[in-house]
Amino acid sequence: MNVNENKQIGIIAKVSGPLIVARNMKDVQMYDVVRVSEKRLIGEVIELRGDMASIQVYEETAGIGPGEPVYFTNEPLSVELAPGLIEGIFDGIQRPLKVIYDKFGDRIPLGTDVPKLDHERIWDFKKSVEVGDEVNEGDILGVVQETPVVEHRVMVPPTLSGTITEIYNGEARIVDVIAKIRTANGQEVEITMLQRWPVRRPRPYKKKLAPHEPMVTGQRVIDTLFPIAIGGIAAIPGPFGSGKTVVQHQLAKWADADIIVYVGCGERGNEMTDVLNEFPELKDPKTGETLMKRTVLIANTSNMPVAAREASIYTGIAIAEYYRDMGYRVAIMADSTSRWAEALREMSSRLEEMPGEEGYPAYLASRLAEFYERAGLVETLGKEGRIGAVSAIGAVSPPGGDTSEPVSQATLRIVKVFWGLSASLAYRRHFPAIDWLRSYSLYEDDLIEFFNKNIKPTWSSQVQETKDILQDESKLEEIVRLVGVDSLEFQDRLTMETARSVREDFLHQIAFDEIDTYTSLNKQFGILKSILTWYHLGQDALRENASFNRIINMKVRERIGRMKYIKEADFDQECEAIMKEINLEYQDLMKGEDLYA
Repeated sequence: MNVNENKQIGIIAKVSGPLIVARNMKDVQMYDVVRVSEKRLIGEVIELRGDMASIQVYEETAGIGPGEPVYFTNEPLSVELAPGLIEGIFDGIQRPLKVIYDKFGDRIPLGTDVPKLDHERIWDFKKSVEVGDEVNEGDILGVVQETPVVEHRVMVPPTLSGTITEIYNGEARIVDVIAKIRTANGQEVEITMLQRWPVRRPRPYKKKLAPHEPMVTGQRVIDTLFPIAIGGIAAIPGPFGSGKTVVQHQLAKWADADIIVYVGCGERGNEMTDVLNEFPELKDPKTGETLMKRTVLIANTSNMPVAAREASIYTGIAIAEYYRDMGYRVAIMADSTSRWAEALREMSSRLEEMPGEEGYPAYLASRLAEFYERAGLVETLGKEGRIGAVSAIGAVSPPGGDTSEPVSQATLRIVKVFWGLSASLAYRRHFPAIDWLRSYSLYEDDLIEFFNKNIKPTWSSQVQETKDILQDESKLEEIVRLVGVDSLEFQDRLTMETARSVREDFLHQIAFDEIDTYTSLNKQFGILKSILTWYHLGQDALRENASFNRIINMKVRERIGRMKYIKEADFDQECEAIMKEINLEYQDLMKGEDLYA
């Protein structure tokens, strides 16, 4: 960051934790970055009143006092966008943690100013245009193989268009000039691979598109019952210990996305340590490389300065938008937006703003919407007509699991998928602990055509029947609690038994089992079809006065229960064999015979 060393523009008047008030600040603008005191702490202007400015400081302010100077940069808080982002581990304001660790050890010194990306690393730039070509904003000038699985597309910056007068091909650093463009007014602009972009400003695109394809996650309760679309937005609210972080880890590992941006915002340090240790070791099923080869990590743990949490969310979404503009499908995981909202609340109270509900600022909902609305499926800038997407999934940590609190309610008004985690399911060791009675997806109608066309024509009817069975079980449980299970008709008892099978054999999924951790859509359909076929034939048999006990004790039920452990390559054959066995057992039941007697 370029700091004018001699330009003192302000004097600190007040220090209140991460909030500093300075005077003589009439020349700065909202969201300008400043350097506070001789320690050069990084801060951002968040309020202006006359010549007084309130600055939120992204570092520890201990030892700072009134009368110390404030320097300004004339720049908004920005991210550096260039090859080298993938596999990077950054803090909330995009400082590279590994570089800082190698240079200074395991504590970030105050005022640390290191390049956000490696400016000296050599990349092999391969041009895509020639001298004399007309280019517009968003057009691809050339490519760099950033990792074995990510091709980095160097684009013309937004708002720039003209004629290529020079284009480079070969090895270059991100700060080297790789092209020159003559604009319509005759000005010649030098282009490097490095772009800077203000984190609070959404990157432009041609138009937003309606979602039409699911983001397959391999998690059965999500893909089948509550799917999210590519370019969709989802929230995962749940109390402490209900598995929010594990669900997000699973989505980061398995979701159908080209690039993963994982933002650890105010979460425990040991959870980020798990991510940092796991992702480099985890083999990506799509590419055979490690997951880090297509991941950007932003670690802003709970022991880091609280104000930096606010920046971390914007840093993550700005990086996600950059890869979206290349035509990639990006998934951003924010864990958790509640910690981010707590940082907003703390800064708001220090600014002495009028508090809203539960002390949160009145603008909480609009700030959340600003973040989530930057997700979406879009047609990007550039004449190639690329389609890119950012899918945003935010964890919410309501105190005591109470989703009536302001952060959860503000989030629910924005997102279209709600995966509500249940403490009671978690305590019963049912994971993912997504409550099928409270959760919903508003993308279902948009995705029915895809599922019915690409998987099986009966997908949507099968899913609806499964939901009906789970709803019926909830109603029947009320009766059982009052008067006992013996008061139910056999048809209702079979419905309850089927719901139990759906819960235990289908919805319950073990994240740490090599096979069960991921289930394809075809396998999800097959498991559910086997359970429902057994249920339909059982209802038919009961109408013919067959034995209820013999139906629920069929040997094939053990095979149905173990279907989720069948390898994908063997599944179709095994599924067909199980379906035959279901039909054979029912035929023998109706004949009054017992094959296994």
